[in-house]
Amino acid sequence: MIKSIETMTVLFRRIGLAILAPALLLIAVSAHAEANFTRIPTQYIAALGDPKAKSGTDAETWGLWVIDPGPRGVDIEDYADLVANADVAPDGWRFDRAAWWLEEHGLIMEAPSFPLPAGQYVVTGGREAMSVLTVEEPDATGKQPWSLAYGANIYDVTHLGCRAALYTANETGKACTPDKAPMSVFPMTPGTVMPEVEGCSKQDYQVLIVIGMMLETNS
Repeated sequence: MIKSIETMTVLFRRIGLAILAPALLLIAVSAHAEANFTRIPTQYIAALGDPKAKSGTDAETWGLWVIDPGPRGVDIEDYADLVANADVAPDGWRFDRAAWWLEEHGLIMEAPSFPLPAGQYVVTGGREAMSVLTVEEPDATGKQPWSLAYGANIYDVTHLGCRAALYTANETGKACTPDKAPMSVFPMTPGTVMPEVEGCSKQDYQVLIVIGMMLETNS
């Protein structure tokens, strides 16, 4: 349980993952005068969409890793051992042969949870920008509206060093397996897309770092 509740003023004075310009800091404090920040263990959002988008209605297609999947990943070179262990990784998560995830160092990752829960996430890309991502509850059609505060877009709060892609079998009929990935491309250069893999269709995701949540205060 997170016990410490910090105001937005304290947040932008103390968080070291990103540096916010003074003018933006004033906007942030004013805009969230009735909200408090609670620090949480770092989480990661797998996001789709135009990098320039500041809002949308498709957060139901976004996923969340509540635990950093990197240290829990399995090296591609150990794929045979993963299969031999009934598709269960050393950290206990289960590998899905029909839809598997790969990250920028060539590690097979556990899948994030879908959809992204509604709430206000304090997000950053570890660069100069920080924002509050508001995700609404699904509407009657299942769509989840989302928006980023302070004029930020998805690119601004994307961690360029983190790469993530979902691989599924394509229509060629060839097997889609991690051991077919071109090992020479790893580790990936920040900002590049994940490699194509023979027999697979690929969906690249942008990765946002979550450092806290906003909580409404009782007046």
